[in-house]
Amino acid sequence: MKKTLVAALAAAALALPLAAAAQTTTLRIVSAFPESSFYVTRLLTWIRSVNEEGKGVLQLNFIGGPKAIPTFEVGNAVRTGVVDMAMSTGAYYTNVFPESDALKLTRMPVAEQRRNGVFDYIQKVWAEKGNMVYLARIVEHQPFHLYLNKPIDKPDLKGLKIRVTPVYRDFFGALGATVMQTAPGELYTALERGVVDGYGWPIGGIFDNNWNDHTRYRVDPGFYDAEVSLLLNQDAWKKLSARQRDFLLTQVRLLENRNDYWKVYGEQETERQAKAGIKVIRLQGAQAQEYVDKAYAAGWAGIIKNSPVYGPKMRELFSQK
Repeated sequence: MKKTLVAALAAAALALPLAAAAQTTTLRIVSAFPESSFYVTRLLTWIRSVNEEGKGVLQLNFIGGPKAIPTFEVGNAVRTGVVDMAMSTGAYYTNVFPESDALKLTRMPVAEQRRNGVFDYIQKVWAEKGNMVYLARIVEHQPFHLYLNKPIDKPDLKGLKIRVTPVYRDFFGALGATVMQTAPGELYTALERGVVDGYGWPIGGIFDNNWNDHTRYRVDPGFYDAEVSLLLNQDAWKKLSARQRDFLLTQVRLLENRNDYWKVYGEQETERQAKAGIKVIRLQGAQAQEYVDKAYAAGWAGIIKNSPVYGPKMRELFSQK
């Protein structure tokens, strides 16, 4: 009898780790941005924290950046479940659904989006069009800028070759530029060889890949608001337990709630650019207003052309201030 009891207790003890392991789910996550970028550095810090807090519940396995899955294929990888989760920006997965590029046009912080229904509408569209759960926006307060190696004195880019992503293709095209789309990892070589005369990018991050080596000017004012978000495959979401979902949502909200950091980061990067010798071309008065107005007009025109069903509603919601 005693031997039977001892054997039963031993078996139960051995089963405990197996049961805990069975209750733990690991999600595979990738980044659309190179691993050298500050976005990834910040993401990895967060992943380590999640994995520490989520022992026995949920773990994240970082697969890599564009070397694992090319930048413009990350959206499809999430949609189809090749990976479970990704950090990307809407401009990088317009090949999945064009509405994703509208996130740059929101004119309110994500905290406000969660209060006024904008965030819910984003989740609805992402689920219907991309088989995705839109988890959190983890970068904001980062205006885009035009960076050049040749000066301009007005909002006119005729004769200039500008590297773009879908973020600013319509806008720079409306200013007369010859636009060329490349992944971020290809831009340094394009600048070095004179294939392009400039590029669009947020206020932060040009030093991550040494683009400052071939950047002489930044055009102010900025326009739009850079967006980087966390996405989850909808089928992977459905497989999570209630406990795992609650844990994941708590963790992504904790990261999102730190977004005021990007205001400070933007100030630091502005100062860093000045110290690196990047001069500011500052459009003034009516020219500056024309520049920003044209940015939003071109941005929304492109969204609505490609999404006549969802585009007008997104413009209505996203244009609130």
